[in-house]
Amino acid sequence: MSPGLLRIFDRLTDSPSEIVNELGETLRQTPLGIALTGDNTRYAGPARSAFYRWFTDPAERALYHPGDHDHQSRVFAAAIRKAVTLRGPESRAAQLADLLLARSREFPALWREPTVDLDLIGDKRFAHPELGALELSCHTLHDPEQEHTLVVYTAVPGSESYNKLQLLSVIAPF
Repeated sequence: MSPGLLRIFDRLTDSPSEIVNELGETLRQTPLGIALTGDNTRYAGPARSAFYRWFTDPAERALYHPGDHDHQSRVFAAAIRKAVTLRGPESRAAQLADLLLARSREFPALWREPTVDLDLIGDKRFAHPELGALELSCHTLHDPEQEHTLVVYTAVPGSESYNKLQLLSVIAPF
């Protein structure tokens, strides 16, 4: 990871944040990021990729509002397609796509669709197991040299989601 991206990340003590690579593998998370989504660095093998988990493990989707699942699936499929296009047919991205084509019922149809470059940014609706619904804005900072992205979630000050994030920072086991 670039030193500059790490310096920014290290200052995000009051925001759920993570650094991910182009395959959806979480490289670092803030403590509040872990409290929001769980420790995504604990996985091994193909499951290190949130994209892989999304298409193969129903529990991965439980964290997001069901009304957003279709869009999230399309975003993840587009991200994999972009990585395969950039890295080529012998890349880890291509291996991930091949695994998902073999192991997912949903992914093959999305893979065949002509997709545009959908983005991860925008509003996200989470279904936190203890706090319930949270509506957070997703902001990203991309490091094109490393193909790493810093993802930061924020809530509108004074909103119910903001208050829930404040509560999460108190009750989370840091």
